[in-house]
Amino acid sequence: MELLPLVCLCLLSCSGDGSVVVTVEEGSDAMLPCSINTKENIEKLTFDWKKGRQEVFFYQSGKHYNNGGRTGQDKQFEGRVFHFEDELKHGNASIKITRTQLTDSGNYACTFPPDRNPSSVTLHVAPDPERSVLKDRTGENTPGATPEPVIKTLNHTKHWAVLQCEAHGDPLPTVEWRDSDNNTLPADTSQISDRGGRSYITVKITLTKTGSYSCVATQETLSHQIATETYVLMYGAASKPSVTIIKTDGETVLQCEVLGASPKPKVEWKDSSGNILPVKDLKETERGDSYDIVLQTTLTKTDNFRCVVTQEEINHQIYAEIYANINGLPAGAIAAIVVLSLLFVCVLIILVLQSMGCITLSCKKDEEKREPQTEPDSSTSLKESS
Repeated sequence: MELLPLVCLCLLSCSGDGSVVVTVEEGSDAMLPCSINTKENIEKLTFDWKKGRQEVFFYQSGKHYNNGGRTGQDKQFEGRVFHFEDELKHGNASIKITRTQLTDSGNYACTFPPDRNPSSVTLHVAPDPERSVLKDRTGENTPGATPEPVIKTLNHTKHWAVLQCEAHGDPLPTVEWRDSDNNTLPADTSQISDRGGRSYITVKITLTKTGSYSCVATQETLSHQIATETYVLMYGAASKPSVTIIKTDGETVLQCEVLGASPKPKVEWKDSSGNILPVKDLKETERGDSYDIVLQTTLTKTDNFRCVVTQEEINHQIYAEIYANINGLPAGAIAAIVVLSLLFVCVLIILVLQSMGCITLSCKKDEEKREPQTEPDSSTSLKESS
């Protein structure tokens, strides 16, 4: 590998004690320099890179983490640290850290056991404004980014439901439950478990209202956030009401029927402007712990009407719409009358124009069936008369 392009990616400077300071932008590559003053060939030697107690890179006579010759590298650096094979013969033990993270910032030491003094390098990873924004980064192939969390329903009764959300990633994400307004909801304490060499975080929540809920997994260090959404419908939540138009005693009535709702819902008729219509008749029948409700209102105008059913206790609302004409004709019938009227006018205009000789109607099919008429031969007629 060539070192010059890599040096251009980072800013090198020296601190007061002579150690090297490397500054890079988050997500870019960083080259940490280290070499022997004598420039001797180190292909058969050993050198070790550490960040505090973290093992970053270890090389020994051609064996290292990337070729399977060594084990023990810290997980934070797995698959991201490389040396410069072609530079070893010149005494160069520098390494490259790819796809730098904010957690990579710190002091690094390069040593040549057993008796050479270590070289000190300070790495500073500057936050990338774009990368600091929390968003779904699964499409960026970010190593360790958690995939979509998995939601399971553990228990469900008429009045509550227990849901579980599970996620994994490296680093392990934080997990929280949110409602449809993006409010964070109180949930059980998160539980961490290990399966198949991977860590999982699990969070349970008990819900008592119908609605949309999201399990959100966040990895701050990766600026990664991803969510899975689910809809919870409490048993007894009203289904779509049945709406009909009824004619009684010379008036038209709108009727809305709700069956088997629990808890008891509020039922209202509204016009297209959202105004609540007066109640003509209301029948409520209790069946155990559920309710059947029939609501009627008198039709006073042509409009689109909506029967709205609300159960505030379980955060549930549903409605059905209907169009009603005060003249008693449905919209389809009115449209049919308009179309037929237009057709009648068109036919009438055609007949008037034909009678005036402005247009001529003919049928080509009839003309083709007729036998062609031939003119009499003049010579023949003369002979007969003579």
